[in-house]
Amino acid sequence: MSDELSDFARAVKEGLTKQRGKTLPCKFIYDAYGSEIFEEVCAIAEYYPTQAELSIIAERSDQIAFQCGQRVAVVEMGSGSSTKTRQILNALLKNKHDVAYFPIDISSEALRVAATALRREYPQISINPLEGEYEFLLLKVPSSDYDTVLVLWFGTSIGNLEPNDADSILRRILCSFASSGVIIVGIDLKKDRSVLERAYNDTKGVTARFNLNLLARINRELGGHFDLSQFEHRAFYNEAAGRIEMHIASRTPQTVSIDSLGINVTFAEDETIHTENSYKFSTGDIRELARRSGFDLLHHWQDRGGLFSVNVLRPAS
Repeated sequence: MSDELSDFARAVKEGLTKQRGKTLPCKFIYDAYGSEIFEEVCAIAEYYPTQAELSIIAERSDQIAFQCGQRVAVVEMGSGSSTKTRQILNALLKNKHDVAYFPIDISSEALRVAATALRREYPQISINPLEGEYEFLLLKVPSSDYDTVLVLWFGTSIGNLEPNDADSILRRILCSFASSGVIIVGIDLKKDRSVLERAYNDTKGVTARFNLNLLARINRELGGHFDLSQFEHRAFYNEAAGRIEMHIASRTPQTVSIDSLGINVTFAEDETIHTENSYKFSTGDIRELARRSGFDLLHHWQDRGGLFSVNVLRPAS
């Protein structure tokens, strides 16, 4: 059993045998299948973050490049297909920077496919993929070789973390890259409940398929016997906590065996597995997040609809 699978098995056993409040970490949705489905999620009309963020990056890529010295290490946390990164790589090359790219992703297949495409498209850039969880791989970037380490943290990834964990990762970036670090972080904004809930409950059911992939992965890798038709995706805005919550709900009372773990998991009707949070922020929240973590918020850019933000953080002076 691989280390990754051992981690997955341990999380499944711990999360599904709780007396109350079953949970599974959202990072395990992103196996090869989950990463492919997430690319579909990013393309659907209701899921505004991707297009909103792309529009900001397209408009601001030259300003992002202007933040960097001559030799730049671009480090992307949760890189996926690296679609958004290309705008920034193009801006850096246009402005005659020497560039190396370090994409970090938990999905080995997504990383392999993206790195192959990038090496073909950008032969002048050193592509150095790093597989695993980004908080543990930052130190593998040889920061002393570069004038600037440009850390890209796109999508809604920071919102998937509990606030203390988000602070912790930002501080880890600060410790890893000290004065050479510049962070470009995408952060979803607080807005009307109907807009938020529509984004996570698309009419084509793509997000539902993405969420239910967790159960399918248990079936594939751990000998689970989940009948996916007996479960449903639910996502709603918890306004008090300022977050979208994603759950998988059991349609009926049932017991599901997981062979490789030697367990039977019992569900009451309507009982849920909590799979993901996505916190939403105000501008004041973002400024306070930066301050707590040892950064100054240099720029806060929003798309024209005011739905999403891209933020530039530098170590506080």
